[in-house]
Amino acid sequence: MVLLCLVWSLQQVGFKATAQDISPILLIALRSGIAAALVGALMLARRERLTPNTWRPGLVVGSLFAFEYLLLGAGLRHTSAAHAVVFLYTGPLFAALGLHLKLPSERLAPLQWLGVALAFAGIATAFIVGAQPSNGTANANALFGDFLCLAAGAAWGATTVVIRCSTLSRASATQTLLYQLVCAFALLLVAAAVLGQLTFHPTRLAVGNLVFQAVIVSFASFLAWFHLLRHYVASSLGIFSFMTPMFGVLLGAWLLDEQIKPGFLLGAGFVLAGILLVSGYSRIKPALRPAKAA
Repeated sequence: MVLLCLVWSLQQVGFKATAQDISPILLIALRSGIAAALVGALMLARRERLTPNTWRPGLVVGSLFAFEYLLLGAGLRHTSAAHAVVFLYTGPLFAALGLHLKLPSERLAPLQWLGVALAFAGIATAFIVGAQPSNGTANANALFGDFLCLAAGAAWGATTVVIRCSTLSRASATQTLLYQLVCAFALLLVAAAVLGQLTFHPTRLAVGNLVFQAVIVSFASFLAWFHLLRHYVASSLGIFSFMTPMFGVLLGAWLLDEQIKPGFLLGAGFVLAGILLVSGYSRIKPALRPAKAA
């Protein structure tokens, strides 16, 4: 999980580092196409068939997945990789709110509502820091980029809700991933053409990042994640996944020389604490019982 979180945090750093050589939206489209071919080949090798009656929710999930990365790619043109990874990882928070409304078994407990309040307080703090008028228009652009990345997190949360509440909940992980990757490839390729984001200078860094994003991030890391989910408690893995935004902030400052304001770190801390309370509640609850009994 530590290695996976490191890989996922490098995703946004890679987008930002090669943005001059390859447009982020085009990069995401190409990596999705390559990864979709790899997943399809794996399914053929396993003789794995598509589950019946899943194509409609599959198209919805795939469209949401494409929309998430369209927003992320657009947001990274205006904000830093550190900001992007923190706002993107509000996805589990939006998923918890959506599942609370859709599934009776997913009702939020009082401690989880406290986590929601903490997370939204952290988001407000981070936005206030981004709106400080020290650089004029540049800060307005950064604030717009932060908003797009937050919307990407909401799209991620909606994707989770659709998967849990549709026939895809009974489909294999590879099948769900295939729907997402194929739709992302088709829709984002069109979006890149419409938005004029077809820049691709095949430098070593750009090509290396494309291979990393396609083979390591979109194919190997997601399959490794699904493998872990079959062998370990999901809530425990979820707690570990919160290392991703922390790694993202550190790597953005180290590799891209991004300046991280103390106020943003405070807001990010509230966001992570809130998401930890919401998503890690099943692991926190047993620890609270002895104290309550005492």
